[in-house]
Amino acid sequence: MSEAAATKPKQAKNKKYMLVCCGRMNTLGLFEHHETRIPKVDTRVVVKTDKGLELGYLVGQLSSYKAGQLKLDNDQIKKYFDDSNIDISIDQTGKFVRYATAADISEERHLQKIAEEEMECCRRFIKELGLPMKIVDAEHIFGGERVIFYFMSDGRVDFRELVKKIAQEYQTRIEMRQIGARDEAKILGDVESCGQQCCCQRFLKLLKPVNMRMAKMQKATLDPSKISGYCGRLKCCLRYEDKTYTELKKRLPKKNTKVKTQYGEGKVTDTQILTQLVMVELSDGLKVSVALEELEIISSPATTKDKQDDASKDKQQADGENKEGPQAQDSVVKGPEQ
Repeated sequence: MSEAAATKPKQAKNKKYMLVCCGRMNTLGLFEHHETRIPKVDTRVVVKTDKGLELGYLVGQLSSYKAGQLKLDNDQIKKYFDDSNIDISIDQTGKFVRYATAADISEERHLQKIAEEEMECCRRFIKELGLPMKIVDAEHIFGGERVIFYFMSDGRVDFRELVKKIAQEYQTRIEMRQIGARDEAKILGDVESCGQQCCCQRFLKLLKPVNMRMAKMQKATLDPSKISGYCGRLKCCLRYEDKTYTELKKRLPKKNTKVKTQYGEGKVTDTQILTQLVMVELSDGLKVSVALEELEIISSPATTKDKQDDASKDKQQADGENKEGPQAQDSVVKGPEQ
């Protein structure tokens, strides 16, 4: 084995990484750095990604670093962010360039104003070309390498002529990314009905599907205006406690199950998932509320047909979850390099 090959694993092991959130879509990833200390306060950083130079936010600086080294290994990082419903790549995303200066922050504000002008220009070209698309936002990459336009459309759009016009106007590389309703909320959303900033903006990066079954199980109102978020779809927070509700529901007996209580025998008429209380109708017609641990199941009403029906319902619900995801995947078309 050559000396270079023998030292390669050791060098890779000694690399230091920092967690950085950057870009208009708040992408979270690992960035290689050579700093000996990580600041303990909120810090802006300049990083190099595949899109170019970008400004981002340092993540986890209060407890996740020691002597500049990220204390969490890949498995710990992945487990933490999987449990938090946040999408993260444990592969290296890019490299740390420097801590942001006042000039960098000022340049960022300047680019944001330019991006607004670029959006207006893009909308004008869209109107001239008669394209069925809606521009949601524009991101002018900090290093000036490219401009990214985020748009919504009901279907595929041939925007090659649009890209050519914008590239000629600004003499830079142009990308068009198609997004869905949830991604639009991530970009434009502000404060939700709970009084907090939209979850998709504040911390959610992986927008998992949410369906009506979750709302029904949690006894939430089914008024669409109250269970829908900024994006017009079911609120992401309905998913947070769904696993707990599902586990608690499995412990409860089904309706019409025959049970024995301290008041006598009867059948189950209703259940409360969170309190784990069971409503039992006794043989004399009296209804009593009994804690789950205080009753004994005599017989279950489930038949083979019931089980088949339940399995069919579970499959339909699972199919519904799969259909509830983002309506459009990102599509990218790049303008000519200038």
